[in-house]
Amino acid sequence: MELKTILEAILFNAQKPLSPKELRDVFSQTADNCEEELAKSFKKVKDEELIAVLEALAQEHEAAARTFRLVCVAGAWQFVSQPEYAPWIKTLVGEKSRPGRLSQPALETLAIIAYRQPLTRAEIEQIRGVAVDGVMQTLLERGIVEQTGRAEVVGRPALYGTTPQFLEYFGLRGLEDLPAADELRKIPVKKPEALLTVEPGLATAPPEQLAMPEVAPRETAPPESSATEPRTTVTPTSEPPAEPPRA
Repeated sequence: MELKTILEAILFNAQKPLSPKELRDVFSQTADNCEEELAKSFKKVKDEELIAVLEALAQEHEAAARTFRLVCVAGAWQFVSQPEYAPWIKTLVGEKSRPGRLSQPALETLAIIAYRQPLTRAEIEQIRGVAVDGVMQTLLERGIVEQTGRAEVVGRPALYGTTPQFLEYFGLRGLEDLPAADELRKIPVKKPEALLTVEPGLATAPPEQLAMPEVAPRETAPPESSATEPRTTVTPTSEPPAEPPRA
């Protein structure tokens, strides 16, 4: 018995897709609850080892051309039936209800976010050329898009990116599996001005440390002349006043 066959048995009986972390938890709990040395030997299996074995197992199933295959969607592994057998499987188990299809504007907006994330709503509108308020609300409510942070620019607008539900909706293993769209990635976007900072990594600086732009002095107009004539000031002299003439 080897790691590959154990993983195959676990995933074959799993009721949902399992991530490498969830698989590691299975191996760790089994080692704690089982006395067999083989079970204990897999207690500290690494993610890298798990992924390498899962990749090899997926290739084996693909080469065997069986009715099912092992796939990784949104970072989780599961066995799925080949698409060509869908009509008979739907008759057996029924068809699961899927969310409604996205509109063309929603798909266009979602493509911009997927290829250019993270980006602000204003940047999305620059690329599309139209307002996206209603479309963004739909994508957020569907859980396909989420806020991932805030941009370090004036106003600190929200940044948006895709979610694991986006990968599940389109059956993608990761963003690297998106089709090539070099033209979409090359569309220039004008970035807003950055916040004033004193040191790299500092979001904002205290007001007293920010250099304010110099303002040119205003020209002062000469005082307006008064309507009345100014008084004449007589400066007294040091000579005594003359005596009045005697009678």
